[in-house]
Amino acid sequence: MEKLKPNIFVQACPSREIFARISGKWTIMILLSLEKTPRRFNELKKTIDGISQKVLTENLRSLERDGLILRKVISSRPIKVEYSSTHLSIELLGILNGLKDWTEGSIKLILRNNEKYDSGIVEEQIRKSA
Repeated sequence: MEKLKPNIFVQACPSREIFARISGKWTIMILLSLEKTPRRFNELKKTIDGISQKVLTENLRSLERDGLILRKVISSRPIKVEYSSTHLSIELLGILNGLKDWTEGSIKLILRNNEKYDSGIVEEQIRKSA
């Protein structure tokens, strides 16, 4: 039996599930926030404005399960837990930083396009060119 290559466009392929998980907004922000320094849970929560405790917990567990972050328990009083990047996530961070840079660099143009579209200018331009 021939093994099929991973293909995110095939519904039954496990790569689709991974792709969906790593392309989520919270996943991307968590990975980016752990790129340079390990962080504790509350540090992550403060860094990522708007994320709930429940969503952060779920995402951290998923990322740990996939091997994209490392969870380290530090023996102290009280016990501390720290999250950090892994070798697997370092390669992904190159791609995610490109996406982050593109988004931040393009936001003004995108917002202008949104304003044009929302005001009906785009529809008017389409009608004129037809």
